Amino acid sequence: MINRRIALGAIISAVVPFAAQASDVTLRLSHWVPAGIAPAKAGIEPWAKSVEEASNGSIKIQIFPAQQLGKAPDHYDMAKQGIVDFAWVNPGYTAGRFPVYALTEIPFMADNSVRGAKAIHEWYVEYGAPAEMEDVKFCFVHPHAPGTLHSKTKITKPEEVKGKNVRPAHGTMARFISLLGGGPVQVPAPEVREALARGTAEAVTFPWGAMYDFKLTGEVPQHLDMPFYLSAQSLVMNKASYDKLSDANKKVIDEHCSPEWSAKVAQGWNDDDMAARDKLIADPDQTLNEPTAEEVEAWRAASQPLIEEWKASVNAKGLDADAILAAYIASLEANDAKY
Repeated sequence: MINRRIALGAIISAVVPFAAQASDVTLRLSHWVPAGIAPAKAGIEPWAKSVEEASNGSIKIQIFPAQQLGKAPDHYDMAKQGIVDFAWVNPGYTAGRFPVYALTEIPFMADNSVRGAKAIHEWYVEYGAPAEMEDVKFCFVHPHAPGTLHSKTKITKPEEVKGKNVRPAHGTMARFISLLGGGPVQVPAPEVREALARGTAEAVTFPWGAMYDFKLTGEVPQHLDMPFYLSAQSLVMNKASYDKLSDANKKVIDEHCSPEWSAKVAQGWNDDDMAARDKLIADPDQTLNEPTAEEVEAWRAASQPLIEEWKASVNAKGLDADAILAAYIASLEANDAKY
């Protein structure tokens, strides 16, 4: 009897730790776009699957899309406060809160989202995150391919924005619209179609794929065909959630919160955007308007005041804006992503 008990105890001691490790922790990840569109299916979901596989199943990631757990602008605080373990954040939705990161939003800085994502990550973890995202663990950068201006009527010149209401991608783009004499209409991405249909907005700055993701082709059939701006979302993690992980699981998360993973998650979104652009070109009801070289230079010149505004906001935080800007440009150049 004693030998049988010893044998049974040995079996239990061998099996129980393995079973416990097999579902060690479940982490909740919240984002605010529909589950079936590119940022989710080609970026967030493959990343989460890779984390689970790399941990041999000891990390489970439960994904909540489409603002199920909170509005888009609230996602940073949701991660900070531990309402969720991971949150997909658009820093530009809370204008002025992340002044260093806002440099990534200035038009005509980066011309490639995949290489740009790696460049932004390498730069931001040194020059930005310690100063303005110290409340969370910064994980990856997730931009779309350079987006552009989509409108009800043809626009190829900056002066043609004057008098129009435009839904901007983020706070920096809102200021740019204002500089051009337009009226920024601030609504989250899932609410853009309604704003256009009601006439609240006449144009939108969006990535190419969003025309189909949010069913906007019937509202804004005119498209400015140039790389215009980036909106670089980021994934952040609650610090306490990270600290509770085992050393092995921390290693898995660390390996998935890297410049290389920023490029990987950006690739799927980029591919989807480029496919959407090709689809728009093939659609006789859609018109892509390529600006002349002179018009491109006019757009770039019109955006220059944004740099000075950005410097002022960063210097006001006691940071060296010139050094941060130089480092950002150097990182873009090192990764072949400079406009």
